Amino acid sequence: MSEARLAERPESATTPGMDRSQDVLTEAALGFVAELHRRFDGRRRALLEARAERQRAFDSGALPDFLPETASIRAGNWRVGDIPADLFDRRVEITGPTDRKMVINALNSGAKVFMADFEDATAPSWANIVEGQANLFDYWRGRLSYDDPATGKHYAVGTRPAVLMVRPRGWHLPERHHEADGEPVAGALFDFGLYLWHNAERALAAGSGPYFYLPKLESHREAALWSDVFAYAEERLGLARGAIKATVLIETITAAFEMDEILYALRENAVGLNCGRWDYIFSYIKRLGRGPERITPDRAAMTMDKAFLAAYSLKLIETCHRRGAFAMGGMSAAIPVKGNEAANATAFEKVRADKEREARNGHDGTWVAHPALVPVAMAAFDRPNQLDRVIGGDVDRDDMLRLHNGPRTEAGVRENIRVGVQYLAAWLGGRGAVPLYNLMEDAATAEICRTQLWQWLKFEARLDDGRRLDRTLFDSLLAEEMARLGAAENLEEAKRIFTDLVTADGLTEFLTLPAYERLY
Repeated sequence: MSEARLAERPESATTPGMDRSQDVLTEAALGFVAELHRRFDGRRRALLEARAERQRAFDSGALPDFLPETASIRAGNWRVGDIPADLFDRRVEITGPTDRKMVINALNSGAKVFMADFEDATAPSWANIVEGQANLFDYWRGRLSYDDPATGKHYAVGTRPAVLMVRPRGWHLPERHHEADGEPVAGALFDFGLYLWHNAERALAAGSGPYFYLPKLESHREAALWSDVFAYAEERLGLARGAIKATVLIETITAAFEMDEILYALRENAVGLNCGRWDYIFSYIKRLGRGPERITPDRAAMTMDKAFLAAYSLKLIETCHRRGAFAMGGMSAAIPVKGNEAANATAFEKVRADKEREARNGHDGTWVAHPALVPVAMAAFDRPNQLDRVIGGDVDRDDMLRLHNGPRTEAGVRENIRVGVQYLAAWLGGRGAVPLYNLMEDAATAEICRTQLWQWLKFEARLDDGRRLDRTLFDSLLAEEMARLGAAENLEEAKRIFTDLVTADGLTEFLTLPAYERLY
């Protein structure tokens, strides 16, 4: 007989948060997760292999393009299903990890939506995953509160909280602490299954619903898998078809050429697409940057108002509004600069300009990483949405592949080293959202750091001062930056992992895969 069970865990995985296991890791809920695994994991694995096959084509010189076999979908006049009333105004969404105090603060932030993130903003230790599920479990039962042991301050959800959405992990990430039939289940199915099982009926009874963000899809076939998961889950739980609602993050270069097809595959459940800008840069480098023709400039030069980033943002708006779906803007990672009013004002002005650009272009809303940025972003969007605004379709394939111009600098190398190593050290310590140098960094920005360095080292890219970034120069800059960082928890281990990834012959798909082996 098939069996679902918890994999053996080291004693170090036990934390005070683990005492909530009896609430969320129930036999019925885990049985549902096992059902999802048995029905859908084979397809998931085949789709991951399809990614690898597609990469081999890119390595041989192919480039992404609009699919000829789905031209009829792009030409059709279909639209997505109805949008629930509480998702009709998404002008500002705040995102963050699922720890208790941050969930409460985000719900009370004044944002229209809070995306509770089991993906890039969470280091998926077993304790973090269980605690996160317990916190969302408590929210729908009206008992989410927190007393800070350090300050004695009491935190409770206010009377007008943000609408709750949940981002499960991407298709590529396993949950090694839980097995079905002797195999680790997919993190995506684990996160989705537990949350839906415990909270769908309560969310619907409260006038909301089970709402999700879907990360890192690379094709409409991956979206179709989610559609089938949703359809099965709705039938299994006795929900109406389309009760589950999802917004898809367009954060891979391949998905950007299949936006119509992704919405079509999920049309019963889809309510929008979102410009996942940081992962999109990472995807561009990972998929197309393994040859010397597309060597990127400094991360700071790759802005949303130029080149492939501007083009895909406009294409997303065009696609969504034609289909009756929300076109969400991207993340502003800026956070308040304490103790420096001038620097703080500059940071807020950059956010204001970014959000005004998104609103002018036609986005329906945007993301921020800190409650203080909510009113700044809200001021840029003067009505609940812009679904009635249809923009022209003059973005073509060349626009969506055009790389930014700009320098590669020693300062850019150093920044990638500092941010990448420090973020990874924090991730190994259990934190997925990490404030560094007045920005809230998550796994996506760390991925840019390490893939850029890999690319620059692989082809010994020339810096603006004429030097080439070879291994000798990299090792020298790495040593200097590590000396400046001093001693900190997990820093040496993070340096080893980061250096191995950056100097490897091949480009590892995700830094979180090897790092996850060291996380409990």
